[in-house]
Amino acid sequence: MDDPCYVALCFQLPPRTRTESMNDDERIVGLLGRIEENQRKALETHEKHLQLAQAQLDRSNRTIQESIALQRAAVSRQLQAIKVLVPLIGVLVALLGYLLLKYHML
Repeated sequence: MDDPCYVALCFQLPPRTRTESMNDDERIVGLLGRIEENQRKALETHEKHLQLAQAQLDRSNRTIQESIALQRAAVSRQLQAIKVLVPLIGVLVALLGYLLLKYHML
C-alpha cells in the first residue's frame, strides 16, 4: 500500500506482460511515424503557401512599380502642358486686352 499509484488513484495497474509491452511499443512507434509524416506534409503545404504568397507579393510589387511609373509620366505631361498653355493663355489675354483698347470697348 505504499505505492503512490494505489494511494492517488485507489487502484493498482496490473503488471504488463512482455507481449503487451511489445505491442504497445510497436503501436507507439507507428503513431510517431504517422505524426512525423503529418508534420512533413504540413511543412510541404506551408512551403507551397509561402511560394504562393511570395509570387503574389512579387506581382503586387510589379503592379505598384508600374503604377508609380505611370503617375510620373502623367505628372511630366502635365508640367509640359502647363509650360505651353500658361504662356499661350497670357498671350491670348494680352491680345484680347489690345483689341478691347483698340476698339474702345473698355
